[in-house]
Parts: sequence; C-alpha cells; structure tokens
Amino acid sequence: MHESLAVREIETGADLLSDAERVFYGQLPCFVEALTQPEVFVHRDYHARNLMVVSERNPGIIDFQDALRGPVGYDLVSLLKDCYIAWPRERVVSWVSGYRRELGSQGGDTGASEGQFLRWFDLIGVQRHIKVLGIFCRLWYRDGKPGYLPDLPRTLGYVRDTCARYAELAALGRFIEQRAVAQLARANAREAAGVERGAGTYA
Repeated sequence: MHESLAVREIETGADLLSDAERVFYGQLPCFVEALTQPEVFVHRDYHARNLMVVSERNPGIIDFQDALRGPVGYDLVSLLKDCYIAWPRERVVSWVSGYRRELGSQGGDTGASEGQFLRWFDLIGVQRHIKVLGIFCRLWYRDGKPGYLPDLPRTLGYVRDTCARYAELAALGRFIEQRAVAQLARANAREAAGVERGAGTYA
C-alpha cells in the first residue's frame, strides 16, 4: 500500500494553519492538481546536492530513504528548479520539453500537451518549494542552523514567479507578498541582530 506524496504533505502541514488558511490552501490548484497527475517513483529530494559524479552507473544518487509514489513532475522540478542553483526560465522549459519527449518514448504518461505537462511541473513546484521554505525556516528557528538561509530568496522566488504566471494562483501570490515578502527585510534584520548579540555573549 502506498501513500500519496501530496496527501501526506498537505496533512502534515495542516495542523500549523488556522481554519481559514487550511481551507484556503486545500483549495489551491497546486495542491489539488497534484492528486490528478500521473504517479511515478519519486525520490523526493532529487537535486544537485544529492547527485554524485561516479565512475560507474553515473550519477550516484544519495538521500533516497524517503522515496515513494508521487506526481510525475515532482522530481523534475526538484532538479530543474533546484533550491541551491537557478537556471534561466527558457532553459528550464526546454529541458522540461526534452524530458517529456523521453518519457513519452518510454511509454510514460506525458499529459495531453506540452502545456499541460509544463503546468504539472510548475504547480507541483509551488507545493514543493513552500514545503522547503518551511523546512529551511524550521532549521534556523528551532535548530539554530543558518546554513540554508541564503537559499531562502531563491526558493521563495520560484514560488513568486509561478504565482505570477498562473491566474488561479493570484490569491496565493497576494498572500505570500503580504505575509512573507513584506515582512522579510524586517525579519532578516531582527534575526541578524540576534546573531550579533549571541556572538557578543560568547566572545
């Protein structure tokens, strides 16, 4: 028996939301549509830092212990909208198109058109990147690990970009601009001041 990736992660985050926010997020197409994508084997963290250059059976793949069945676009967006390295949109779209052709040649479900497949890719990317933003913030606030903070703007940028491209994500885009982006500079300044005070304490 397998558990849908999208269902698991929606339910995992639901306890952190108010009732209004839970309804809002539950109706978002990036979550609902994840349930309609063809399901494939999903690594769940398929990005550059988990791919090793090796002499045989290249690339070597690590950190696969959470693999399960999930949306066809999930690993692809993890790689091509990597939280640690960004590529121009035109190149990403070209790579998505090439991947779709290869998937189709092997009998995989590629959707009704390139447009639909790109939509799958973009929308599941919003779901993934919101999850990753939460993880990065948790690592700092709860665990005191600042190593991922420089990657927050890039990851947030992916979400903002996709919200700007799809009319049905306009409400989410406004929510993020008001609740995250507008507060970001002040939050960064507050955290930086806290780090400086801590450094002074232990000097």
